Amino acid sequence: MVGMGTIANVLAIVVGGCIGRLAKGGLKQSVQDSVIRSLGLATLFIGAGGALCGMLVISDGGLSTVSTRDTLFMILSLALGTLVGEFCDFDGKMERLGVWLKARADRKGGDNQFVQGFVTASLVVCICAMAIVGSIQDGLSGDPSTLYTKSILDFLIVMIFASTYGKGAIFSALPVGVLQGTVTLCAGLLSPVFSQPVIDNLSFLGSMLIFCVGVNLCFGTKFKVANMLPALVFGAVFTVAGPLLPF
Repeated sequence: MVGMGTIANVLAIVVGGCIGRLAKGGLKQSVQDSVIRSLGLATLFIGAGGALCGMLVISDGGLSTVSTRDTLFMILSLALGTLVGEFCDFDGKMERLGVWLKARADRKGGDNQFVQGFVTASLVVCICAMAIVGSIQDGLSGDPSTLYTKSILDFLIVMIFASTYGKGAIFSALPVGVLQGTVTLCAGLLSPVFSQPVIDNLSFLGSMLIFCVGVNLCFGTKFKVANMLPALVFGAVFTVAGPLLPF
């Protein structure tokens, strides 16, 4: 059945978040802070690893960087994407969505980390190539195996985030369901766009954004990562239109 991968992913996030939520009450604040920093460190290395895979290639038995042209596309994608994101204020909209959800899910107002948990967990579980590739596979061939693998990873990630930030992390299931569900339903239309080079570039830029999430976890908010998300769109556009450009 088409869509089972996304359904399983949403359920895995909810179940993992609920289990993590049960553990939150038993963790002291100092322990929670340490867990957040360790999550940040892990996120930094995950992002850095993916970004380096996109920037380095094996040439003549050694490592070398990608072409100057590809580096230029990366810089332009980040700069233009962030410019659009700042203009549209996606970060503020995401926080307002978190506040709206908090008002309905935390009527007592005791969860002061709800919004941060929702935003942070949502960015980590949504910004990855597996979400796009898995959704296309599910929509085109009914193969949810990639999304099943992602479900296991998200189960563990959200369980840890929920144990630290609380129930806000559980609501990251909503953007995952919307994003992956939309791509799955539109897979037939989107498949010509999501060629392997486009997917590779999405993974590369997505890893850089995940690195920024790790920086925020370790050192406090330094990047408005949601405002940088349009960089993924520009990255896909540059990859598709690259052969037609004069430089």
